[in-house]
This record gives sequence, C-alpha cells and structure tokens, in this order.
Amino acid sequence: MVIRDNDWLTIALPKGKLFGLSRSLFEAVGIEAEGLEEDSRKLVITNEEKKVKFIIAKTADVPTYVEYGAADIGVIGKDVLEESGQDVYELLDLGFGRCHLMMAVPAADRRENLHDYAHTRVATKFPHLAEKFFTGCGMQMEYIKMNGSIELGPIVGLSESIVDIVETGTTLRENNLVEIAHIMDASARLIANRGSFRLKFDRIHGLAEAMKAELAKRQK
Repeated sequence: MVIRDNDWLTIALPKGKLFGLSRSLFEAVGIEAEGLEEDSRKLVITNEEKKVKFIIAKTADVPTYVEYGAADIGVIGKDVLEESGQDVYELLDLGFGRCHLMMAVPAADRRENLHDYAHTRVATKFPHLAEKFFTGCGMQMEYIKMNGSIELGPIVGLSESIVDIVETGTTLRENNLVEIAHIMDASARLIANRGSFRLKFDRIHGLAEAMKAELAKRQK
C-alpha cells in the first residue's frame, strides 16, 4: 500500500503546561505515538500504524504551523491564538488550561480609575490583545513587548502596569501586584488548518467528536 500525505494526520502540540493534558486527551481517543514526550530530541514523532505525526512546538509557533499546513491540527491556548491572528479553524474548546488575561499594577501605586493609566507604559507578551482592549476603552498606551517574567516590568520601573495571563494569582501576590481589569478568559482550543479540514474532514471531524465525547465523560 502506498502511503500518501493525505493518509497522515499531523498534530502540533505546545510545550509547557498544555502538553501533558493534550497528550492525555489524544491518548484517550486512541491517538498516540511511542516516545511522545515534551523533552524528546526528535523533531517529529510518528505512529506508522495509525498514520499520525506529532510536532512538539513552542507554544507561540503552534498557530503558525497549523495555518501554513505544516500541521493539520493543533492545540493552543485561546489567548495565544487571539494574539497570533493566524487564520485557522477553531474546532473545540478543550476546557483545560483555564486562565484569564488581565491588567495588573503595583498595589502601592494603584490609581482610582482605569483611565488614570492612559498614556503610561504597559509590559506584556500580548501587545495586540492589550492594544485592542485599551483602544476599546478609549485609552492610548505605550506597549513594551516582553517574553520573560512580565511582573518585573513595574518592579524595575520599565512600565506602570502589565497585561498578562493569570491562573491562581499567586505570582501577582508574591510581587505585590493587584489585578485591576479583566480582559478575556482563555482555555485550550483544538484548531485546524482550513485546507486540511476540507481534505481530511472525516478524520478531523471524527477526532473532534471523539474528544468532545471524552471531555463530556470526564465532567460526569
């Protein structure tokens, strides 16, 4: 039997907190590959029998792999997906990895109103989402793109505020920061390349339905 590209399903999984949860869900619906580990040295991990390829990617790269067809489907946080602006299908809210995007400031420098921060600097990994939020509030801000510990921004005087993802709020409290504005909720999403979704509809749709059923079972 000749194996064509269309026989294979390529899946991009993000490194970090979503990896293990994503792998567990795929395994639960019968999609797995030997050696599928976050710290694997292999760039592509395959299961010849089930015609599945896994790409383990940096979180921010997953939407790019999917939009351009290097991966047929992928798992990514809604926050990263919205920030990227990549043109993909969002198939399913997977429910895990729940967090929210918010604005926080030093507790000692908290101002009375949100608009009192207009024309100040905000440190963030999400400049596009931050700008969309502040523009919607009628505020002009200066955005400083950071990739590391965003909480450092106000501490070292780089910015007056931050826009970042929060799960429990522990890191904010440890750094004497307080949340003052909720921007958006986020959780892991299953996404698909538009072309792949048409060409491999039966397989991708079937997989999404199996995941939906598995998630519903877990909630019982």
